[in-house]
Amino acid sequence: MATTDPLLLSDVNDALLPRTITAPIFEKSVEMSAVMQLARRAPLAIDATTSIPIPMDVPTADWVGAGARKPLSSGGIDVKQMTAKKLAVLIPVSEEVVMTNAGGLWSQLQTDLPTAFARAFDYAAIHGKTMKGATGPFPDHLIETTKWQELGTAQQTNGGIYADLVGGMKEVVDDDWDFTGFAADPRLKPDLLLATDANGRPIFVDTTTPGTNAASAGTLIGEPLAYSRSVSGKHRRQSTSTDSGLRAIGGDWSQAAYGVGMDITVRISKEATYIDEEGGVHSAFQENLVLLLAEAYYGFVLGDVEAFVKYTTNGYIS
Repeated sequence: MATTDPLLLSDVNDALLPRTITAPIFEKSVEMSAVMQLARRAPLAIDATTSIPIPMDVPTADWVGAGARKPLSSGGIDVKQMTAKKLAVLIPVSEEVVMTNAGGLWSQLQTDLPTAFARAFDYAAIHGKTMKGATGPFPDHLIETTKWQELGTAQQTNGGIYADLVGGMKEVVDDDWDFTGFAADPRLKPDLLLATDANGRPIFVDTTTPGTNAASAGTLIGEPLAYSRSVSGKHRRQSTSTDSGLRAIGGDWSQAAYGVGMDITVRISKEATYIDEEGGVHSAFQENLVLLLAEAYYGFVLGDVEAFVKYTTNGYIS
């Protein structure tokens, strides 16, 4: 039987842990996602087969005289279908560890699971790929924009990286979109802090705000800034990941919407089998393992990808 006490985790067999335990993990995964921090949240059905229409624009109201025909909304409202996609991770853990330090294990999961889910969501929404490089679950992704600003092109006397950032913003604004924030790779931060004007004075102060969560990191040229390693694709503790050279995505985040179909659920089994990366089959019962299967449903859509601009470095790989 499932229990709300993480210290009794070892007694749970093939059961679904209740929301009182898993909800904090789910909420933290949303906080750690740069895309979710900037995009707008839309309702998404728990049923993964249901498509939800998402309006990506606002209707146009106009003045009307008494008794006159009411004006029809003009400008067009783009409606996208958001479909829930399942994100999952299977974690084998030694039964001895679970039995002797269940509290410590659960504390580690509360740290690692939100990171894993946030990374995978951001990477799919930005690059359109799974964490292993296959085609991602969402039909839209942010790097499809044709707007492109190379960082390091402006001379120091002409504003340097500050001018590059504003130049990308200008591409978006001149195309009649709002510019409402940046999703950036942490590798951009030292470049910002090292940037100086022609007299050697720093252009930017610290770009983080004390007390904020892992993703919401302050402002950049007056707009919200959120950091995510999924922007570049180079993830810590993942040897197969590579740096794409993408350093930031900026633009009109009202044109990006995400949905969550359910909280993260964690299922536990001591009897199941699993297949490792090399194709080997393992028995949890035979090898004294506890298998933790975490799952959740997410959706993501874009209205117009041209509402965004990508900021890159030399050697950018799309």
